[in-house]
Amino acid sequence: MDLIYAALGLVILLLAGDSLVRGAVNLSLRLGVPALIVSLTIVAFGTSAPELLISVQAIARGVPGLAMGNVVGSNTANILLVLGIPALISGLSTATCDTKKSYLQMLGATVLFIALCMGGVITWVHGLVLLAALGLMLSSAFRVAMSHRRTVNAAASFAVADDASCDGEEEVEGADPDMPWWKVILFLVLGLIGLPLGADLLVDASTNIARHFGVSETVIGLTLVALGTSLPELATTVMAALRNQAEVALGNVIGSNMFNLLAIIGIASLVGPIPVDAEILRFDLWVMLGASVLLAPFVFLKWHMGRVWGVVLSTLYVVYVMYVLMVS
Repeated sequence: MDLIYAALGLVILLLAGDSLVRGAVNLSLRLGVPALIVSLTIVAFGTSAPELLISVQAIARGVPGLAMGNVVGSNTANILLVLGIPALISGLSTATCDTKKSYLQMLGATVLFIALCMGGVITWVHGLVLLAALGLMLSSAFRVAMSHRRTVNAAASFAVADDASCDGEEEVEGADPDMPWWKVILFLVLGLIGLPLGADLLVDASTNIARHFGVSETVIGLTLVALGTSLPELATTVMAALRNQAEVALGNVIGSNMFNLLAIIGIASLVGPIPVDAEILRFDLWVMLGASVLLAPFVFLKWHMGRVWGVVLSTLYVVYVMYVLMVS
């Protein structure tokens, strides 16, 4: 029954998160908030809402290892599995867009996070440091996006705008200019009710599963919960791969990983301290860093992420999960 409750909680979380994003995006656009601001803030935070609610609930219920395991496990899954499976299906051509800056920011966030974990516990002070780093990255992304928009608009005014895949006005996820007010409010209400409900179910069920199998909540967070909360990113990258939009796939993973480390742990640590399990310090943090470094050739050298790399990345993830379960 706990497995069923965990699956039900995960489904509710994913549906509620999508509902909240749709409602918040359309409410913001109706109120006159620029689409660019909505993309950088509401969509980014909204798609991370399930992980955030899980982390907050886990800390509130006295199982902070679940929160830490979820974030570290999700970041590893995002690179090895969320990029590995699309590469296995159709391959990802990474030569179209420049993701160097955001990739370096993700590496910086990863190193900062590991350094803070070395103290053995993430406190509210560390959380403020993580949130400050998030603010710097968001402001940098906003300046770059505004500069890009001005360049595109200037080019368009002279009828010479480039039609490349990385240029032009980006559509906001979940935006529907014809959505009626009642529907906007309904999406918001469903999201706000469903998120805590789904998180409550998933945290309770995951804790019971951990106790039943004699493993720690951290291990369940690194495996079951992390894999479940990475499903939206996996769906996005698979669709991006099928549409030959490697920049979308890479951007989705890089952005998600930065938000996991900086926003989710940063906010969750304000609720209560998050102890860092000794095994995470010894092994899992370095796997997460190693997986992040694996992306360097695709970002800087523009290597093609073909099916062979898809097999390599996916296999590495399976081996990692098996190892975590075996040593637990």
